[in-house]
Amino acid sequence: MIQDFKGKTAVLTGAGSGFGLECARIGAARGMNLVLVDVQQDALDKARAEMEAAGVQVLARKVDVSDAAQMEALALAVKERFGAPHFVFNNAGVGAGGLVWENTVADWEWVLGVDLWGVIHGVRLFTPMMLEAAAKDPSYRGHITNTASMAGLLTPPNMGIYNAAKAAVVSLTETLYQDLNLVTDQIGASLLCPYFVPTGITSSERNRPNAPKETELTKSQLIGQAMSNKAVSSGKITAAKVSAKVFDAISENQFYVFSHPKSLGNVRARMENIVVGANPADPFLERPEIGQKLREQLRGA
Repeated sequence: MIQDFKGKTAVLTGAGSGFGLECARIGAARGMNLVLVDVQQDALDKARAEMEAAGVQVLARKVDVSDAAQMEALALAVKERFGAPHFVFNNAGVGAGGLVWENTVADWEWVLGVDLWGVIHGVRLFTPMMLEAAAKDPSYRGHITNTASMAGLLTPPNMGIYNAAKAAVVSLTETLYQDLNLVTDQIGASLLCPYFVPTGITSSERNRPNAPKETELTKSQLIGQAMSNKAVSSGKITAAKVSAKVFDAISENQFYVFSHPKSLGNVRARMENIVVGANPADPFLERPEIGQKLREQLRGA
């Protein structure tokens, strides 16, 4: 249980937009020291100015979270400025769609680099610092929150790279929770699994090195991009509301954080099919019209 956030340090990746920015705003309102990390300089500068105007200590760094050396330099900078952080939000994420066999090696490397390796680097670099701080101070309390997705608990078609990356984050974070429980009672972990929430992820290609031109995308990738844009932009639950849930989860040491609890029916259907050995459930069980439309588009009906 963590109730006191004032003066504590939080590292937030993807802090220039979406959940990262909204969590930073909550952190600023609670008087926390903020380490803002993003790959987009203009968004990072804007976030830093906003948080400094709120009167909190800010360290802002442009970092590609998929790059081990850049993340290692970030960890050193955090330790020098603030010491071990109390909170780490491994939030940076990008998206890509298309039939799984149509994705290029570059597609796989980009999405897994940010969505999975970014989390791996955050865990491997900051957890030892936090454990060291906990060993020195019995009153120290820390928490690591990793952002996955409902796509990590389901397997919706036409977005295989994203599903695979987020499923790995789910497994990694559940294991992190178990591993931390083996060695300490002072550091907790949470897993954020948002569904369709308006954030900047649908325009993440803007920060992709050597991003493919639209004319280079396959039919399935274009369809996936359009469907994702529509679903995310029409989301009714805001990133601010979801970020408030994240802080509630930290306070209550709650592991799973869902933006759309009603969507868990799809997860239940998937798990029940696994247990009984049935073939994979329809991931659009509760919204069959989505699957039907996708099928018609891909088959040219």
